[in-house]
Amino acid sequence: MSDPSFLYRFGPKLADGEATMKALLGGKGASLAEMSRIGLPVPPGFTIPASVCQTVNDAEGRWPDGLASAIREGLAFVESTTGKRLGDPSAPLLLSVRSGAAQSMPGMMDTVLNLGLNEEVAEGLATIHKDTHFAYDAYRRFIDMFGHVVMGVPRDAFQEALSEMKAERGVQQTFDLTAGDLRLLVDCYKAIYRQHTGFMFPEDPQDQLRFAINAVFASWMTERAIKYRRINKIRGLLGTAVNVQAMVFGNRMRQSGTGVCFTRNPATGAHTLYGEFLLHAQGEDVVAGIRTPQSIQTLAESLPEVHAQLVEASQILERHYRNMQDIEFTVEEGQLYILQTRNGKRTGPAALKIAVDMVAEGLVTPEEAVRDLVEPRHLEQLLHPRFANTEGYAGPVLAQGLPASPGAAVGQAVFTSEDAEQWRSEGKRVILVRVETSPDDVGGMHAAQGILTSRGGMTSHAAVVARGWGTPCVAGCDAIIINQKTRSFTNGHVTIHEGDWISVNGSTGEIIQGRERLVDAGPSGDYADFMEWVQAAQTMKVRANADTPEDAQQAREFGARGIGLCRTEHMFFAEGRLPVVRRMILAETEAARRQALADLLPLQRSDFEAILKAMAGYPVTIRLLDPPLHEFLPSSEVSMDGLADALGLPVSTVSAKVEALRESNPMLGHRGCRLGITRPGLTAMQARAIAEAALNCLDEGIEVHPEIMIPLASTRAEIVHQRQIIENTLEAVYAERGTRLDLRIGTMIETPRAALVAGDIAQVVDFFSFGTNDLTQMTFGFSRDDTTAFLPHYVNQQILPDDPFQAIDVEGVGALVRHATEQGRAAQASLTVGLCGEHGGDPDSVSFCHGVGLDYVSCSAFRVPIARLAAAQAALRAAAVENLETA
Repeated sequence: MSDPSFLYRFGPKLADGEATMKALLGGKGASLAEMSRIGLPVPPGFTIPASVCQTVNDAEGRWPDGLASAIREGLAFVESTTGKRLGDPSAPLLLSVRSGAAQSMPGMMDTVLNLGLNEEVAEGLATIHKDTHFAYDAYRRFIDMFGHVVMGVPRDAFQEALSEMKAERGVQQTFDLTAGDLRLLVDCYKAIYRQHTGFMFPEDPQDQLRFAINAVFASWMTERAIKYRRINKIRGLLGTAVNVQAMVFGNRMRQSGTGVCFTRNPATGAHTLYGEFLLHAQGEDVVAGIRTPQSIQTLAESLPEVHAQLVEASQILERHYRNMQDIEFTVEEGQLYILQTRNGKRTGPAALKIAVDMVAEGLVTPEEAVRDLVEPRHLEQLLHPRFANTEGYAGPVLAQGLPASPGAAVGQAVFTSEDAEQWRSEGKRVILVRVETSPDDVGGMHAAQGILTSRGGMTSHAAVVARGWGTPCVAGCDAIIINQKTRSFTNGHVTIHEGDWISVNGSTGEIIQGRERLVDAGPSGDYADFMEWVQAAQTMKVRANADTPEDAQQAREFGARGIGLCRTEHMFFAEGRLPVVRRMILAETEAARRQALADLLPLQRSDFEAILKAMAGYPVTIRLLDPPLHEFLPSSEVSMDGLADALGLPVSTVSAKVEALRESNPMLGHRGCRLGITRPGLTAMQARAIAEAALNCLDEGIEVHPEIMIPLASTRAEIVHQRQIIENTLEAVYAERGTRLDLRIGTMIETPRAALVAGDIAQVVDFFSFGTNDLTQMTFGFSRDDTTAFLPHYVNQQILPDDPFQAIDVEGVGALVRHATEQGRAAQASLTVGLCGEHGGDPDSVSFCHGVGLDYVSCSAFRVPIARLAAAQAALRAAAVENLETA
């Protein structure tokens, strides 16, 4: 090669690139190189690396010096390998030009097939193959794709012309048109192209190639591709590579076709070849959902030898990549060609089954299964709802399509992606109904609870994207007619209009009228085995945020190793407690306040005792009262009247106290340890309740490990003040009971000042727990409750990469967490450090916490499995990097 930075060749037993160069070659280019290397039948071609993408886009399509000559060299390689030449009617070479980023983005970027055709080449192709029908079918496809991808001609314009001709000729399928019909269609397409662009269709194949390469590079920055990367948190990529490859033709004679298959069932995980095939078709016909394909069994029946070759190739690829594969292939006159392989998208239940089965088959180790075969979102899908009634439905079944992505969804029917996004932003649940989806629908698909299409198969765009996201999808439901203009669909008897409620069963393919009741599905049978491997790989523990014994028990069943945050304020709102809390707040004398606290003591003690028992053997971190007291008082005059009557107080006393406690910015007001400093009796009561509850458990032989967390401290002096009250109370309880506890006292780091002076604070506590919800609010100066007006715009415009309340802001909040951890441990080597904000359930944030060296993260009970897997994967990947560096 003249310039290895511009071009990498691949083909039969030749590959300039390697699988490890995925960041540069993209997933498609790397797989083509690797398949060439292991001897699979791959048409020759070359990859322009992703590093060129930004250069070309920044230069508005101008190529850097050296790129043109590299492409000429690559083209010469393809021509010499195939014995064909681009633009030569006597030996015509046609090319495909495809995108390929380092991470899979199915359907998001552009492809041009059959490049190199003009009138002379089409005639030459027809003569050589003695098949005019094939030549002009390829030509009209090329004009369609080139016009849409390169010049932005609406695809509907071409499709309408095709539909009109089929209607005039009285045929259903394009291959039933005559060669003469296709010649006329090519002329019609050229007229459409000129009408929309103002230019004649380009005849020079070299110009066609240059335009197509630039269009693929430009597709990296389309709105749909940007949106898909944002939704899936795909960052740090160079751009898309471009793969230029010799065409093979599935739209030749009846011995030809195209298909997509998975080495295992992506919906269930069953170990059987799963996919679809279309005779006399090209690849886009399958993946775009333009035609509803047939099962891969069609290939076994019509071309058994090819099917056997495909099975063998799929086994080779699965063993080589040590993962379930998604394969695109073409059959040209009985010859199999593999065009692409990648790790297949799969549902949560399928991911678990595939992981467990592959370990049992000896294909991967348990560590590899945890690190590579299951994603945190797969575990989340296990908790997706299903229909409550397993023996029937409340509403009538309208139709049945293909069960493209399992799960159940209920929502209001919408017919455009824009409406789906808008309705979802208004808090509505929607089902997106489309004839077929395209990459432009990605935003609406992500917003929808479920997806319904009338065309397309199990490997169509809708099916693949929905399965990847765990969104229930019914595809290819040809029993319904969708009218996009009237925004309705009908089965011939019942018409569903925009806004009507429907339910979709992605596991069976049924569409049901009305709102079916949903229940949680629960983990699959492979869950326990897999989570044992997760537990073995974890080095950072996962605790749960739990305020009730029920939450604690649920978290324990999901594998939580303790409670990282028990919020005592939630107990104050429980039945029977709020009147006592209000009496304590409204007490006019110290004696009345002490009596109210004494009445609260047994209630708090019973709460703590139940939670400690539920989490026996594991630490339970109990946060002292945090919110401002006004939150426990009524705000309306009617409610104040009722409270005054209940407590035997004048209404004026109640309203005066409410007014006195009202704060203009409660988040920054009289809360947290500030309450304990101004009301030390409250801290003492809670400390006593915790100690007595723990001692009662010990008396019953139950192992408990209580921890007391002081909230919202910013200074060492605040901690010292509160710790003294707590320790004095504990000593009094120990003297009364004659038994001591191993009870640790720590603080929640949730203000920037506390993080900055963490070394000072660490000298007077036993543990830190980062409250990243408030730490994020205070670091950004955002009030979380008021961000909905602007934060989505920040994310959409890439002012912020993510909502910082969902994924930790590594550069800002993360820097404070890292600094506080390092300074705290420098001051006290035995300091335990954890995180209990909602970021504890976000996989990316969990990975960050592992990198910082935290001892644990804590999250809601239902996100515990997700956090456990993320923690295990972070440990395994860090170990892999360390092994590589020391090798």
